[in-house]
Amino acid sequence: MSDGSDRDKARTGPAAPQPTLEELARAAPGLARIAASMVWHGATEVANAYAEGASRVVRAASRGDSTADAVQETTAELRAYLRELIGVQEGTRPRPSGDPDSSTAALRRRGEELLRQSADVRVDVDSHPAYMRILDALAPDEARILRFLARSGPQPSVDVRSGLPLASELVAQGCTMIAEEAGCRHADRVYPYLDNLHRLGLVWFSREALRDARGYQVLEAQPEVTEALERAGRLGRTVRRSIVLTPFGEDFCAVCLPLE
Repeated sequence: MSDGSDRDKARTGPAAPQPTLEELARAAPGLARIAASMVWHGATEVANAYAEGASRVVRAASRGDSTADAVQETTAELRAYLRELIGVQEGTRPRPSGDPDSSTAALRRRGEELLRQSADVRVDVDSHPAYMRILDALAPDEARILRFLARSGPQPSVDVRSGLPLASELVAQGCTMIAEEAGCRHADRVYPYLDNLHRLGLVWFSREALRDARGYQVLEAQPEVTEALERAGRLGRTVRRSIVLTPFGEDFCAVCLPLE
């Protein structure tokens, strides 16, 4: 009996050693992390499947076989197992819960619904649907700038350039007193504020100068502009621009901000 048992052991070889957690992490770190996560969340069947796959990778490495082939084969099996477990058909991609459907068909349906609402006289929308998201994207000082523009109209800004008109170099761009005039608490952040308002489609940096030159005279006497003119040298000059609300910005201010 013992001889037969020994012969069976010789044919089958010793039992493959179970890999340790460290060996799993070294051989297939992604599989080990997912398996640990599944154990933590109580999905023991899925975790066991991942651990079994990682064990196969470790055994392949110990025999000197290609771990890349083992990982590829294991990954394919695990994907098929998970699809079967959660009921996802081959060729489809599960969408995270709460995420809107962005497929072409879903987008087309939304577009058709918007056109249907636009033709329905019973549908009355008081304001643009983007206004709520814009309010969430504004800093308090940016709201002050918008209210100031809505009350006072377009505001002056200047560029400082050096050199001849056809071969000049920009020294300073978009100098303005709009933050001080609007009463911003952080006037030094005026340029990020204006960039964000421009990004949201609320203000426009116009290349046109205002007809009233008095605002430019005060602006060009400010330290920021005089220092830029000094850096520009003998051929330094200012180019007058303006900052204005877009029509979208005007409507946003009228709907969302107290202008009285």
